[in-house]
Amino acid sequence: MDIVRNADGTLVVPVALVRQRNAEESADASLDSDDHGPITDVAQETRVLHPGEGGYDEALAEWDRQQNPDRAPVVSTATGRQEAMAIVHAVATSPDHAVAEAVEAADDPQASGEALRHVLVGGVHSVEDFAAEVADAEGGEALPAHQTTKIIGEVLSELDK
Repeated sequence: MDIVRNADGTLVVPVALVRQRNAEESADASLDSDDHGPITDVAQETRVLHPGEGGYDEALAEWDRQQNPDRAPVVSTATGRQEAMAIVHAVATSPDHAVAEAVEAADDPQASGEALRHVLVGGVHSVEDFAAEVADAEGGEALPAHQTTKIIGEVLSELDK
């Protein structure tokens, strides 16, 4: 099952399979060597992750990889990172949260996207550091990591259109 990104930025992710045994089989410890017995029911479940929630950054990076599985490993350039910071700042300060306009204003949106993917691959601390860099470069206070991650997801979604 693939990860699904909702319009509000939440991610629907698959979770580990649930293993259930019936009581009769559970009582027989000789069924297998680890005393767990055979699986009688396997169910696929999902969980909704919100920006800032544990595992969200990793799930967003995986969602992005699923959008284009043949994409080469991400590489961040200095100019791509600078444009990525400008895009994130523009979206964060826009009264109407204008993602499309911020992406269109970039000289090299693909390099910006690669820089943002590189940030996501680094996890939560990378996102926090990036948010601080955006504040230093563009002015203002650093965005909380969950807001930065949500904007990154929106920008990557816009780039994949």
